[in-house]
Amino acid sequence: MNDNVDCDIRQSLDKVSSQMRRDYSESLRELNLYVGQENLLFRLWQGDGITQMQLCDHLKCEPPTVTNMVKSLEQNGFIYRKRDEKDARIMRIFLTEKGEEIKGPVDLKWQQQQEKLLHTFSPEERLLLRDLMKRMEKNLS
Repeated sequence: MNDNVDCDIRQSLDKVSSQMRRDYSESLRELNLYVGQENLLFRLWQGDGITQMQLCDHLKCEPPTVTNMVKSLEQNGFIYRKRDEKDARIMRIFLTEKGEEIKGPVDLKWQQQQEKLLHTFSPEERLLLRDLMKRMEKNLS
């Protein structure tokens, strides 16, 4: 294909990704969260009481990254750690009431971000875009 078209696609993907991350980061800061922490919370909202290693596997992050996120979320009162009853070496991570309550606002921020990104697209265009993006993901794996 035309090199200019390929270059334009790459530049557009970079711009969209950067702007989305900036916008989403700003909106999450209003909730005292940083990008990435919401993904950890999303996993805990599905079921808490999991280990940091399980979070690493789910988030596909290195252990120090998850450790820093857990420390920050714990300091801000969203989660707490508790020793496993059967194996004291293992710490399990649980949501606090504050961590449970922030789910609605985080979901709303995500929906607002999605709407900002896609509001000019028809349902058919959204499906096509999803399929094209999935193909690109597959190309990279």
